[in-house]
Amino acid sequence: MNRPAGFWVRLGAGILDGLIIGVPLLIISYLVTGSAEENAFTSSLNLLYTLLVPVVWSGYTVGKKIVGVRIAKVNGEKLGFGTMLMRTIVAGLVYVLTLGIGFIVSAFMVGIREDKRAIHDFIAGTYVTYDKPDEIQYEQ
Repeated sequence: MNRPAGFWVRLGAGILDGLIIGVPLLIISYLVTGSAEENAFTSSLNLLYTLLVPVVWSGYTVGKKIVGVRIAKVNGEKLGFGTMLMRTIVAGLVYVLTLGIGFIVSAFMVGIREDKRAIHDFIAGTYVTYDKPDEIQYEQ
């Protein structure tokens, strides 16, 4: 595993994604639906962004690309749609079912653990790294 990204850089990437992608999606949603409230249209667009962009862009989202981190598989395989489903949907269910406690635990895990992996990383077999995809050398 290459150099893992910690809590603050991951939080920064999430905030950037929210500002750069989330705000325009909210505006588009308002223009399409006539409502500024969170709705199925906005949720669907956000979900598609979260699931598909890292798969087609080597683990990056816009926010992650700006801060120089990306999602990678621990075993060195290419990031796929199934992995992102596990990371997003299944982990989201865990966080909801634990009433947010899993999310808080994950934040501490990223802040404290040496490998900086959260619950959703363990579920999906991923981690977030500073390394670029063409420079990766995985441990065997």
